[in-house]
Amino acid sequence: MAVRVRFAPSPTGFLHVGGARTALFNWLYARRAGGTFLLRVEDTDRARSRPEHTRAILDGLAWLGLDVDEGPVFQADGVERHRRDALKLLGRGGAYPCFCSAGELAARREEAKRAGSGYGYDGRCGRLDPALSQARADAGEPFALRVRVPEEAIGWEDMIHGPMSFPAGSIDDFIVLRSDGTPVYNLAVVSDDAEAGMTHVIRGDDHISNTPKQILLYRALGRPLPRFGHVPLILGPDGKRLSKRHGALSVLAYRDDGYLPEGMLNFLALLGWSPGDDREVLDVGGLIEAFSIGRVLKKSAVFDLEKLGWLNGRHIAAARGAGLAGAVVEILGREAREEGRDLAGSHPGLETSPERLARIIDLVKGRPRTLPALVRQVAPFFAATIRYDEDAVKRFWKRPEETALHLRRLAERLAGAAVFDDAETLESVVRGFAEELDVGAGRIINPLRVALMGQAVSPGIFEVLEAMGRERALARIGAAVRFLDARVGAA
Repeated sequence: MAVRVRFAPSPTGFLHVGGARTALFNWLYARRAGGTFLLRVEDTDRARSRPEHTRAILDGLAWLGLDVDEGPVFQADGVERHRRDALKLLGRGGAYPCFCSAGELAARREEAKRAGSGYGYDGRCGRLDPALSQARADAGEPFALRVRVPEEAIGWEDMIHGPMSFPAGSIDDFIVLRSDGTPVYNLAVVSDDAEAGMTHVIRGDDHISNTPKQILLYRALGRPLPRFGHVPLILGPDGKRLSKRHGALSVLAYRDDGYLPEGMLNFLALLGWSPGDDREVLDVGGLIEAFSIGRVLKKSAVFDLEKLGWLNGRHIAAARGAGLAGAVVEILGREAREEGRDLAGSHPGLETSPERLARIIDLVKGRPRTLPALVRQVAPFFAATIRYDEDAVKRFWKRPEETALHLRRLAERLAGAAVFDDAETLESVVRGFAEELDVGAGRIINPLRVALMGQAVSPGIFEVLEAMGRERALARIGAAVRFLDARVGAA
C-alpha cells in the first residue's frame, strides 16, 4: 500500500518549532517512501481559528520547502460527513444517546471530588431501555452521542515507542457528537483520516491519550487502522516543555532573524532523530536518504539555540555566494531605508556589481551564523564611508605620522600593480614593500587592514584587496591617510 501521511495543524497560532518538526518527519517519511504528504487545517474551533494563522502556517511550510502533495483541505468542510459517521455508530450500536446535561455532569464531578475519588462517566445512559431512550430523543430532549467502550485492553504497535496498551476500564464512554450536533475532535480526525486513506499517523506524544479512542472509532466504523507513531515532545534546556522563553518562536521569526531554511530543517530533523552515524550537517537530499522513523528517539529532545546557530553557519558556509547575494542586498536595503537613505548612496556598487558581491560573500561566509551576521561582514566592502574601530586605531595606528607615510607609499605601489585581480600578485607587492622598508610584513598588513575594513579582523588581507578592487581599495587608503594626517595636525 502506498504511504499516505498528513500534517494537521490548528490555525489557532503560528507554525512553531514542535509543529514544524512534526511536519518535517511526516514529509521525510513520505519522500523516503515515495508516498503522499497531505496538509489538513483543523479549523473546527471557529472561535479561535484565524485566517492569518492559516496563512502563516502555509508560509512557514513553504519557507522550509515542505511541499504539499494534497491540500490544504479544511476540517470544517467535512462536518456533515463527521455527523454521518457519528450516526453510523449509533445505528450500529457502537454509540448511544446521552441525556446527561452539562450541569448534571459537573455536579457528579464535584461530588466525586468531595469524596476524594476520581470521576469517570458511569455509562448510565447506555443502560437505558432502548425504547425509552428513543422516546426521549423523539420528544426533543437534547442528547449527545457517546461511544460504548468495550471492557478490554486497547493496544497498538507504535512506530516509535513499540508496544503500547491502555488497560480495560481506563477509558470511559466518550462523546463523539455534542448535543448541539457538532462533532468532537477524535471523531473528526478519524473520519478525515479514514476518508483521505491515511496509512500512517505520525504526531506528537501529547496525542497518545487520543489514540486508543481513535482505534475504537476505526473499529466501530469498520475502517482500516493506520499505523501510529508518536514523536516525543521538545523540551527546553531546563527540562521543561518548550516555550517562547527558551527561544521557541514561529518558524517565520527564525526566517526574519536571518536563518536559512536549510539550516532550520537540518536542526529540526536532529531534534530527536539522527542518521545513525556521525553526520550532523545534512542537506535536504541527505535527510531524505537517511531518514528512518525507527531512528526517532523515545525520549524528549532538547532545544539548543546554540546548535541551531552552528548548523545554520555551516549551511551559510556551504552555500554559493551568488545564492546568498539577494538576501544580503535585501537586508542592507532595508537598513538603508530605515536610516532614510537609499542603497546606492549607502553602499555604492552593491547592486551593480553582482560578480564582485558574490566573490566577497564567498570570501567572508565561513564564520557568520545568520544572514545579518554575514551582512556585517560584507557591508564594509561597499560602504560609502567607513568608521575606524577605536581599539584597532590605538593598536595599529599608534604612530599616525609613520603609518600615514607607509600607507601613502603603499598606495603608490598598489596603483602601479600590473594586475589587481590576483591575490598572489598583491601579496608580492605588499610584502615587497615591507622588505624595502626593512620591517616585518605585519607592520604594513595590520595598518592596511584597518584602512580597508575599519577593524582589526578580516579575511586574508590580500583576498580582501582583490575582492575590493583597485579603485575602492585606493580610495579607502587615501581616506585613512587623510584621517591620520588630521590627527597629526591636531596633536
